[in-house]
Amino acid sequence: MSIVNWLRRRTSRPPVHERRDLDEIVERMTALNPRLRLVSGYQKKLAPQAGAALDYVGKVVADLPAAREANRAAWATDPCIRAFFATAEDVETTISRSADLRAFFDSAPLAEEAYAVLGMAMSERQTLGTALENGVMRADVPLTTISFGDHQVRICAGTEADLRQEILRRALDQLAVQGIAKIAGKLSRRDVLKREIVLLKTRLRLLETQGKGMSSVVGGGSAPDPGELSKLNAQIQENDDELARLAVTTGTLDRQLDILGGVIADAKSHLRVKSRRMRLTRMNVLLPPDATGEGDEIDVASARIPGDPPMVRAFALIRFPRSALVPAANLLDMAERFL
Repeated sequence: MSIVNWLRRRTSRPPVHERRDLDEIVERMTALNPRLRLVSGYQKKLAPQAGAALDYVGKVVADLPAAREANRAAWATDPCIRAFFATAEDVETTISRSADLRAFFDSAPLAEEAYAVLGMAMSERQTLGTALENGVMRADVPLTTISFGDHQVRICAGTEADLRQEILRRALDQLAVQGIAKIAGKLSRRDVLKREIVLLKTRLRLLETQGKGMSSVVGGGSAPDPGELSKLNAQIQENDDELARLAVTTGTLDRQLDILGGVIADAKSHLRVKSRRMRLTRMNVLLPPDATGEGDEIDVASARIPGDPPMVRAFALIRFPRSALVPAANLLDMAERFL
């Protein structure tokens, strides 16, 4: 049974993984560093960690809110879509700019709609405005506004089930990326230490030769500073010790496979998806949770993307009809108006 079917057969009972499911995951995760497949029994060694990752990531993906319709009409009826886009027209024009979405429709001429992940940058800004306090309209009241920008649509599918399966695959791939990055980081540190040791030893030789040769006869050289010599020797020894520790950790493919397995097993630390409930006015002003009257409650999912620096992106699953796709020529005309 493939990963595709795993999500569909998920129940409330503890999952029982079939070996070919786990082997498929292991193959995906070692594809970035195929040399790890030279380790004897690598599939069996990574199988438990792959199962743990599949349990965690599968639950995260399955618990994502249902895809919501995203088009001009939805802006008037769906508080989330209204919060994400400034105007009704922006919904269709912004999403239609996605090259991946247009490629999906080109590749599936019979598809009437596409399911996709809408990713956004979400920001909060403190400002002053007017607000009703205890029945009195007051000015210069501190307000928090929520804004969404940098809308991107990258992943598309023909059904919501297929979309969730693709998210699951990409999330598992991310774990592999993090594992390889951790291995590379340790190897990079090892290379840095090697270079640092060479420089320090060169410096030490220069210091030790000061005061020898003709300089000890005619002068002109400075005597070596015992304190600096001692400090350099200690630094070299410290680097040698750390290099030895790194060699134990990353010196063999088996060790590198262990590092990858550790990252996969700790998927919760490397893949974080959160949901935030907030109450917003139609102008995207954040209201207290206990506010009554105007405002709509929305749930916004966000994912932390590891990197340098790491990013946090808001996202939502959407359903976008082909009929709402703005022709490319119209998009070009709109872009020219702003030039």
